[in-house]
Amino acid sequence: MPRTIPGAWRRTADGAGLLSSDGSTRPTIFADMSALAARTGAINLGQGFPDEDGPEVVLETARAAIAHGVNQYPPGRGVAELREAIAAHQQRFYGMHLDPERHVLVTAGATEALAAALLALVDGADDEVVVFEPFYDAYAALVALSGARLVTVPLRFPHFQPDPDDLRAAVGERTRVIIVNDPHNPTGTVFSEELRAEVVRLAHEHDAWIVTDEVYEHLVFDGRHAPIAAMPGAWERTVSISSGGKTFSTTGWKIGWATGPADLIDALVAVKQYLTYSGGAPFQPAIAAGLRLPDDWFAEVADSLRHKRDLLGQGLRAAGFDVSVPAASYFTVVDARALDVEDADAFCREMAERIGVVGVPLTAFVRPEERPAVSSLIRFAACKQASVLDEAVRRLSRLQDGRADGGGSG
Repeated sequence: MPRTIPGAWRRTADGAGLLSSDGSTRPTIFADMSALAARTGAINLGQGFPDEDGPEVVLETARAAIAHGVNQYPPGRGVAELREAIAAHQQRFYGMHLDPERHVLVTAGATEALAAALLALVDGADDEVVVFEPFYDAYAALVALSGARLVTVPLRFPHFQPDPDDLRAAVGERTRVIIVNDPHNPTGTVFSEELRAEVVRLAHEHDAWIVTDEVYEHLVFDGRHAPIAAMPGAWERTVSISSGGKTFSTTGWKIGWATGPADLIDALVAVKQYLTYSGGAPFQPAIAAGLRLPDDWFAEVADSLRHKRDLLGQGLRAAGFDVSVPAASYFTVVDARALDVEDADAFCREMAERIGVVGVPLTAFVRPEERPAVSSLIRFAACKQASVLDEAVRRLSRLQDGRADGGGSG
């Protein structure tokens, strides 16, 4: 008989939807589907990681740092070079003036910054954290770990724009934090200026903090990203979070950051220093080098991914899916109901075996009670080489032409 281990891990796993009725835990959908892709030889368009290396100056800076002994603990707040580069980045792209000594904290990826923010700012079971649903799965797990209650604002296919009335209904006197993931994962939507202004207004009205997740900030396809913290009245109550992983194709390096008012950053430091303390010493100057790349480089990154979005989207439409065209990010969400699919989870597993392509069901990004509303929706990632996407599109075409009975590597 397996023993019962009490502790916060249970509510964390349960919050993420990974706790089984017998008390055991399941792997995340990303681990599960990536393993399925490896076993079947399927093209993995499920988990959001690139299959190409980032810019050479970023990679070479990391190699040089390792070779020159940058291999020990960096300062807890991050190396000065990276903090200065982050501050310069916020000024250059968004017109925000930050003091790198007081307003910037380097973290082990954006997810650690989110964890530090929630653990620092949530005070107990009476607090509520508002998120837009579907959501990055870490939000539910971290909110559960903090002890707070998760409150959601629905985003509906195909446009995934929140209803301001739903937002107003979700934010109340118990709201401690509003998490704004913009550009949004998994849907690829970009929130309107009016919606972001309403978030700021509600945060003031209910004395709530705003925590943003902006890791796809440089992967907006039309125009530029506009951070909430730059809006009137937002700075003093906003923690802005981003990272270098998505922009520079270095997701495995886990170099993220949080920016905001000095007192909020101090609150995060008080928690973060007992999570990892610090990390990624040789990668920090490398990400600093990336942040200093010229504007044309950032524009080319977005242009390249836009082309891949269009290539994948055309293939998904030709395969018979209803496609939501993303405004940003790695991801495209489709509705498989047009293919008479009601259970996207089962269909994703079947696709791996039958045609050799893996996607992720959107049920992995919602609470259990919300799963029926997204049961036929699937997320595909376009952050792969064009040749890989071409092959994925070829395989997807077999859903329409009756040849979807071959092996995964065909």
